[in-house]
Amino acid sequence: MTPVNQRNLANQQPSVLRLVACGGFLAASLLATGCQVSMNGQTLPSPNYLTDDVQYFAPGPSFKLAREAAAMKAAVGQADIDAQP
Repeated sequence: MTPVNQRNLANQQPSVLRLVACGGFLAASLLATGCQVSMNGQTLPSPNYLTDDVQYFAPGPSFKLAREAAAMKAAVGQADIDAQP
């Protein structure tokens, strides 16, 4: 081989540093995405769902405007009292 061909051959082979960088990027991207996947319209959980701390929110009142309704009822009652002679 001539020196020109050896130089071209060296340019075509990937360097070790480039392979390590690509491998590191691939590993980081796989770790960053997590294990939660979506298959056939279903979102499947990660394997850590059994050890995850679940937050519980107690159910609130079924009628969320109870104070406002009571204030309006009191206002109507007061208006009826004030309207009587």
